[in-house]
Amino acid sequence: MVTAMDRWAEETIVGVLLDARPDDGLLGEEGADKASDTGVVWIIDPIDGTTNFIRDLPGFSVSIAARINGVDSVGVVHDPIRSERFTAIIGSGAFCNGEALHVSEPVGLARAVLATGFNYQPAVRAEQAQLIANLLPDIADIRRFGGAAIDCCSVACGRLDAYYEVGVQEWDIAAGGLLVREAGGRTLDHRPDGPFVCGSVTIFEELVGRLGLAD
Repeated sequence: MVTAMDRWAEETIVGVLLDARPDDGLLGEEGADKASDTGVVWIIDPIDGTTNFIRDLPGFSVSIAARINGVDSVGVVHDPIRSERFTAIIGSGAFCNGEALHVSEPVGLARAVLATGFNYQPAVRAEQAQLIANLLPDIADIRRFGGAAIDCCSVACGRLDAYYEVGVQEWDIAAGGLLVREAGGRTLDHRPDGPFVCGSVTIFEELVGRLGLAD
């Protein structure tokens, strides 16, 4: 789902970035696509959680990451509803409004609260729903907020213990995934349209195995 605001927001972000760093690359949800001459690519989701945005619901954000020589190295996610700005630099930790973040304390999968999302394709949704139904007896609870970047941030700051979804794209989770890792959590290596998992280290392996994603 795309709105005029998504396009305007991406155009605005791209304009600022190109003014400051004209030789960097761009990859945006709404079509920004520019090769890099510097090794730096900016990955942009101008409004992550568009359905929430257009329905006046919380749970949307602006997500921007800098991928440097193929490694997601800088990330920022801004939640305008809660006035929270999540930031991370690789090797330097994760923060919300300047306060250091850490993933949740050890809880075990049986006490874990997870977030998930659902693909727009009906057949994929049906598969996801069945997987979640199979998982529910083994966890404490599950939430569906509607924004991948915010879900990752909620894992990074310990509000959630893990997040799982199929079909997310790079711009959905580049910044948020870095935040989770810098907050002491783990993420599953991601491929476009494939599954993505992030969570606290104490439940990550068990959850990945339970989802059938272990190597």
